[in-house]
Amino acid sequence: MSFFSDIFNPIHAESVVFIDINASSVAGAYARYTEGEPPALLYTRRLPIERRDSGEPHERALLRALEVLGSILIREGAPILARHTGSGSADVVLVSIGAPWQETNVRTEHFERKTPFVFTRGMVATALEKMSITAPGKLLADESIIGTILNGYETREPYGKEVYRASVIILTSFIDEEISEDIVATLRKLFHTTHILSIADSSLRYQAMRIVFPHERDALILDATGPLISIALVRRDLLVAVTEVPNTAGTEDTTASWVQKVMNEFTELAKRYPLPRTIFLLAQEQHAASLEQALHAAKLGGLWLSDNPPKIVSVLASHIVDGVRQMTTTPPDLSMLLMALYYQHRPPKE
Repeated sequence: MSFFSDIFNPIHAESVVFIDINASSVAGAYARYTEGEPPALLYTRRLPIERRDSGEPHERALLRALEVLGSILIREGAPILARHTGSGSADVVLVSIGAPWQETNVRTEHFERKTPFVFTRGMVATALEKMSITAPGKLLADESIIGTILNGYETREPYGKEVYRASVIILTSFIDEEISEDIVATLRKLFHTTHILSIADSSLRYQAMRIVFPHERDALILDATGPLISIALVRRDLLVAVTEVPNTAGTEDTTASWVQKVMNEFTELAKRYPLPRTIFLLAQEQHAASLEQALHAAKLGGLWLSDNPPKIVSVLASHIVDGVRQMTTTPPDLSMLLMALYYQHRPPKE
């Protein structure tokens, strides 16, 4: 492309800061989005959340770690961004907040009449506004339609069709309001921007996994990237249940104890739903092999009433390499890669 065509047909580009927060660590990244190209991760860093003593509130330790992380990003990451783009400033900050400061639920809203009606966006928007859920002390971070069923059949293009009945599946995520306000205030001070987007991590991971594995319509997503056990059940490409175990699954627990907690959650889910035969295991690369081996050794097939165990797929950076360019010198951080994918494909607001 010539110099003059660049002037008259400018390519859209955007610089983004990613912040990932879970119970034990905070991570950050600089990413660059250029129209027609995969997003590029230019710099990543992860730090532990460390309490000064047993009496220090978890939230205070988190905010201190976030301030340290932000300073490192600005000192080390911003110059790298500037070398690639000419500016060390980001256009937007996306922050993913995990348990224990978030919760995600799935609900279904129904529309039914005795005579045919045309299903429209306005109808859904009005219904969502009337039926919107609130929770004391919680901030609504995400309310997305993740599936639509017309006359009993799922459809990806529902609007404008004449139906007798319709259902929309809605993913709703709440974040603790007080900690969210503190996080946003800290990020505004660090990055001098008011363009800060927050999302619950379980919502982000589910939506990113749909991008990485578009043909897997039924699966369990077992998230072991943080210290809490998070399990999402996906049926017919729709998220139908999310469960999180408040017990840590990190250094305090043996692998056997961690597996037992996973088995307990699978058992509870199996009482309500048929379990899919694919389990996606999200873990940092250095832990993925040992956790997968431990799950295989647990002989999970009994929960599926079968001698054949379910298929366990460890989700690695290599699965995402075609969708995100890893240009950092540090090992791949799975959470950062999934954030990069999510932001590129994030759904438009209804």
